[in-house]
Amino acid sequence: MSVRNAAKRFTSVMTAAGLSLALLVPAGPAFADAGFRQWVASFRATAVAGGVSGSVYDQAFRGINEPDPVVLDKARTQPEFTAPAWDYFDNRVHDQSVAVGQQMAKKWKPWLDRIEARFGVDRYILLAIWSMESNYGEILKRDDIMRNVVRSLATLAYGDPKRSKYARTQLVAALKILQTGDIDESHLMGSWAGAMGQTQFIPTSYQHYAVDMDGNGKRDIWNSIPDALATSANLLKKNGWQAGKTWGYEVAIPAGKLPGGSKTLAQWQALGVVRASGKPFKSPADKATLKVPDGRGGPAFLMIRNFSVIKAYNNADKYALAVGLLADEIAGGSGLVQDWNRPFTKLTFEERQELQKRLSQHGLYDGKADGKIGDGSKSAIMAYQAKVGLTQDGYPSMEVLKWLRQK
Repeated sequence: MSVRNAAKRFTSVMTAAGLSLALLVPAGPAFADAGFRQWVASFRATAVAGGVSGSVYDQAFRGINEPDPVVLDKARTQPEFTAPAWDYFDNRVHDQSVAVGQQMAKKWKPWLDRIEARFGVDRYILLAIWSMESNYGEILKRDDIMRNVVRSLATLAYGDPKRSKYARTQLVAALKILQTGDIDESHLMGSWAGAMGQTQFIPTSYQHYAVDMDGNGKRDIWNSIPDALATSANLLKKNGWQAGKTWGYEVAIPAGKLPGGSKTLAQWQALGVVRASGKPFKSPADKATLKVPDGRGGPAFLMIRNFSVIKAYNNADKYALAVGLLADEIAGGSGLVQDWNRPFTKLTFEERQELQKRLSQHGLYDGKADGKIGDGSKSAIMAYQAKVGLTQDGYPSMEVLKWLRQK
């Protein structure tokens, strides 16, 4: 989605406690800029009271005179997540993410050996998180995505009432990161909401879990892959990761109703739930919960303790499952036995890129040919389907690709 030409104008008032509450009011551009600068000046006392030196604060805000309109646009237009299971997983667990993960496993093997020995967290889980969070660092190279963290958080604190409390807390934490010298203000870059580095930590999480794995005196999750992966491992370890255990298993379930709740793998097996691969469960005494994220017609899973630990990174079942599935494939696994309930045959990553390129040739798509089918790709597919008389469902199907190859 394109960024609006200008953000809505904001001004702020201070409460007796000295905290700002952003109020949405119509105003001219000059007044809006003055309001933001006034907010920055007034928040200085709050940051200093929170342990940030005045000189660090002043240096961090040097040259930041107005809110970031990209951040305001993102804050207002975040869609509700309603993608079907196949859509979510196809964009995250695919042949390209697996192949690059395997390359990274070889490239960083000496460090992964050390990280695994120190924290007890499976290396393939860490690689999968790295892929999910930043596409193995590729996102950090994109100027259209990466923002100045201080400016982003100040923008949210000033101009987004829903996120202002979060943003104030994260802004103080970000300024403290600058104060430690782990990174300088010109390289303190992150997402529009302040998530930072190769493995996307918000500032407070960085403070709790950041690790100087490479021993250079800095906890640099932006430029040091060992630091970034070790920081993720530290988060998982401190949240209860069980070394030597998997996250869960794809299973085949019998017909009929099954009880809910947690049971041992042996108990589930006695009820007729077996591994989809036909292999035995590794630790029958482990407790597990049955999940069918795509209904009975899709794949089913028994999730053990480490699945819940992954959710400490992102508290969503689909996220944790994608990490687990991707990790298994990077480690050499063959993928799902039972596919998702998809209305078409799955395209390969290269075919999805080809589809995007051909849509671009038709003038219907102006995004990157990255193989990820987001809103822009779906809109382009629907426009093409309408043009050639196909059902307008927006699906990245072989049917659409074959039509594009002919036209």
